[in-house]
Amino acid sequence: MSLVELRQSSRSEAVTGGAMDRVVVRRRIDPRILIAGAGGVIALLVLLFWLFAPRADSMTVARDRLEIAPVQSGVFDDFLPLRARVTPLITVFLDAVEGGRVEKKLVEDGAQVTAGQLLAVLSNAELQLSTLEKQAEVEQQLNNMRSQELALTQTRNANLRDLNQAETDLAKARRQYDLQKPLADRGYVAMKTFNDTADDLRYQQQRLQILRQSISQTESLQSSQLKQLRAAAASLNSSMGIARDSLGQLAIKAPVTGQLSGFDIQLGQSLQQGERIGQIDSAGADKLQADVDEFYLGRVAVGQTATADVNGKTYRLKVAKVYPQVRNGQFQIDLVFDGAEPAAVQRGQTVQAKLTLGDSTRAVLISNGAFFSDTGGAWVFVVDKSGNGATRRAVQLGRRNSDFIEVLGGLKPGERVITSSYSGLVDKDHLTFSSGD
Repeated sequence: MSLVELRQSSRSEAVTGGAMDRVVVRRRIDPRILIAGAGGVIALLVLLFWLFAPRADSMTVARDRLEIAPVQSGVFDDFLPLRARVTPLITVFLDAVEGGRVEKKLVEDGAQVTAGQLLAVLSNAELQLSTLEKQAEVEQQLNNMRSQELALTQTRNANLRDLNQAETDLAKARRQYDLQKPLADRGYVAMKTFNDTADDLRYQQQRLQILRQSISQTESLQSSQLKQLRAAAASLNSSMGIARDSLGQLAIKAPVTGQLSGFDIQLGQSLQQGERIGQIDSAGADKLQADVDEFYLGRVAVGQTATADVNGKTYRLKVAKVYPQVRNGQFQIDLVFDGAEPAAVQRGQTVQAKLTLGDSTRAVLISNGAFFSDTGGAWVFVVDKSGNGATRRAVQLGRRNSDFIEVLGGLKPGERVITSSYSGLVDKDHLTFSSGD
């Protein structure tokens, strides 16, 4: 074949490029894979939210607003600090036993008075007239009783005279009988005369016997009547004494020796029966009154000892009375000085005292703080080991004083506890600390 034929043959087969234009098919992701991936992302987000989002039982608080104290071992001094008031040891109140108008006022408020001293005089015309009428009535009844008693006495004396006469007549009749009987036996006395003498003897014997029985019955009745009369007279005299005492109550006197206070009545003032007009406080004798939290009601008893520092000197006291009535979460106790009393105190002055409740013992302790009033000692927030938060934990707490609280269970020495107020935190189980501003 010639060269010309080869060239022609190549031209007739022109290159079109069709073999190179192939359609490329793009592969799509399986929808199931997309759904599974989306679900995984959502689950991851939910997990992250659950781990890092704040929970209802947790709260973030600034660390600088909290007071944190360590749990430690030490000696627990079982005492109770008290803020006591100086009050009179004995106070006697003055009341107007009988109402009336103030006629005289003999002393002024704040004066030192002695027992029986006249303080004021009242007038009450109605009471005075009533007392006089009652006195006249009682005296009349007493006179009537005296007359009855006199009549009974006279009757008794008459009976005694009759008894004496009867005994004398019997003795005469017996002597006459004894004289005539031997003569009558011998015929020297007529039988009629002797029989008359015998009859007279029997009559005198029966007469004396009847008279004695009558006198015995009369004496019994008279004795009973006399007792009744004397009892009635004593009752009338007592009634009369009461009436006189009522009249005497118009003169107001000091019942005890001491300092008079609250005595501000004025001349011409009308006082009602039973109205409080003042009081008398014991002179030179004071006591301390203190309010104690009801938590200690079962631990404070009469006879416990206490101390108080007054002007740099320590004085011993003891509990004299415990008032069990609880008001506003507190009850009251009275402390009396066991020995010398401080001379420089004024009534109404506040004194710091310390009441001993028990012996000192070694124990696990935490600092006393405001948290106790919020939890009642049932639980505390314990700081985590990382120091970035705290977790609620149930504990058992025992005795407490102004500085420490005894731990009976739930805490160990070295742990740290939040001791400041739990206000706003009582419904939380976990706290997260922030650095604050």
